[in-house]
Amino acid sequence: MAESAMIEEVQEIHESNMDEMYISDGSVDWKGQRAVKDKSGGWSVGILLLVNQGLATLAFSGVAVNLMILMTRVLHQDNADAANHVSTWIGTTYMFSLVGAFVSDSYWGRYKTCAVFQIAFITGLVELSLTSYLLVLKHCVPGNGTPNCEPPTDPEIILFYLSIYQIALGCGAYQPAITTFGADQFNEDDKEEGESKIAFFSYFYMANKLGTLFSNTLLAYLEDKGKWVLSFWISAGAAFVALVLFVTGTPRFRHFKPGGNPLTRFCQVIVASLKKRRVTTPLHEEDLHEVDGKPGANKGGRKILHTPDFKFLDRAAVVTLKDLPSQDQQHPENKWRLCTITQVEEVKCIWRFIPIWLCTIIYSVTYAQMASVFVKQGATMKNSLSEFRIPQESMSVFEILSVVVFVLLYRLYIVPLLSRLWKGNRKGLTELQRMGIGIVISAMAMVSAGVVELQRLKYTKNDHEANKGSSSLSILWQIPQYVMVGASEVFMYVGQMEFFNKQAPDGLKSFGSALYVASMSAGSYASSFLVTIVIKITGKGDQIGWISKDLDKGHMDRFYFLLAALATIDIFVFMVCAKRYRCTLFDGKLEVVNDI
Repeated sequence: MAESAMIEEVQEIHESNMDEMYISDGSVDWKGQRAVKDKSGGWSVGILLLVNQGLATLAFSGVAVNLMILMTRVLHQDNADAANHVSTWIGTTYMFSLVGAFVSDSYWGRYKTCAVFQIAFITGLVELSLTSYLLVLKHCVPGNGTPNCEPPTDPEIILFYLSIYQIALGCGAYQPAITTFGADQFNEDDKEEGESKIAFFSYFYMANKLGTLFSNTLLAYLEDKGKWVLSFWISAGAAFVALVLFVTGTPRFRHFKPGGNPLTRFCQVIVASLKKRRVTTPLHEEDLHEVDGKPGANKGGRKILHTPDFKFLDRAAVVTLKDLPSQDQQHPENKWRLCTITQVEEVKCIWRFIPIWLCTIIYSVTYAQMASVFVKQGATMKNSLSEFRIPQESMSVFEILSVVVFVLLYRLYIVPLLSRLWKGNRKGLTELQRMGIGIVISAMAMVSAGVVELQRLKYTKNDHEANKGSSSLSILWQIPQYVMVGASEVFMYVGQMEFFNKQAPDGLKSFGSALYVASMSAGSYASSFLVTIVIKITGKGDQIGWISKDLDKGHMDRFYFLLAALATIDIFVFMVCAKRYRCTLFDGKLEVVNDI
């Protein structure tokens, strides 16, 4: 008996050591075996994915900064048509993120989605480089500073658009998968890795901005010299190096199996709840249906605990006489009549996201001004220092540097300080708190831009009266508004990535990452709509509107103050939504409520 007890004790110790060796979150290695902690994931592959993202962003931004000039000079489009085509292309890229998220969560998994769409991305870049080479070689001859180009043929235009929209598909669909795949490399149940997972989102966004910095400087310079083809080949090379780095990390990546088609699970909940609309919901959640064992309905993902809101959906998990199995057990469970609590809670989770997500759109509207009206404002200001000329497009460098500085400031100083002030709080501010702060800073940025515009109009008026010509107000006065926009991104977009990734069910993690990209897309479209409305309302008849072709005759300051007012209203709406938000509860672990 003593020998048997000793053997059992040795076995328990062995099993305990084995459990410590493996990852506890259910991730597997590239061979499908349970992932070993010391041989997979962590910062060794996390840094590799950050470099991959930086290079991919460089490649995409390298195309984006060249398209406008290429369309006007080579394709002979006017400024308005070219701007609309570029805006549509960027918006389509953002929308493709939902495609990538669906494929990743449902069928392919994060790794395969990243690999396949990166290949599509590179192929599109090579096609664009070759198409542009043919267009420039065949139709353009060197001129004074910029080449003179004849209009291309219809087949050449078709090839051009096919290539840029393949780039949009590859880059857009790849984004949510790589964000979530990077977070997968850190086990949130482990204290040290959990902190690294939170930090990863900040550094991921910083890698995005550093890639943009390179494209907005070197590649923008090549664009200005008419060397579009060289710029596109550099973008293709950067994307190829990114893919090579991604493939080299394959043996050390951690993987999660896809959870199946979420649309089917959602429809089952809706149909089942409608079929049982006359059924009384039980008072105790123990009476609702759930599968035995640890895995939930989403193919091995964690179960989600029941929450009391959206009670009408709970009817889908009520067991009635029709749902009871037959005696011979021949008839399988009808999932269109009876769903698990986890399935029901997946639907509730997405519905709870909607108010929070809608509040982020107004923020994205203010963010969108940086690439449009900020540039127009800067174009009317004094942009020279001695003999050095500052292109108004280059002012975005201050926004990028602001992102880098505030990411490092927050991660290295603010989080440790808050951890000491609030004992037990290892991550500093909650995701919703940071998102709220981001909206506040964006409102301040719009006020700053409005004040600068007031001063610009004042200086312009005085300069015209003194016959000095253009405004003598330096473009450097725009620096504060760019810096504040950058700071707001660190709080809003990084917090948004963390929030949706953490709160999304296991079978919808990529969808959660896609929501922040979709917020940027919706903000761009909403910004265009708002500008159109403002022009129509303020520019009736002979009246000059706030946003005029000649900014000196308009009142762009009022438009900025309007945006600040909308952001202020959004702050209070967001606070109400954040207070009412109920966290997703996994595996019986009650998470701290993300109050604002």
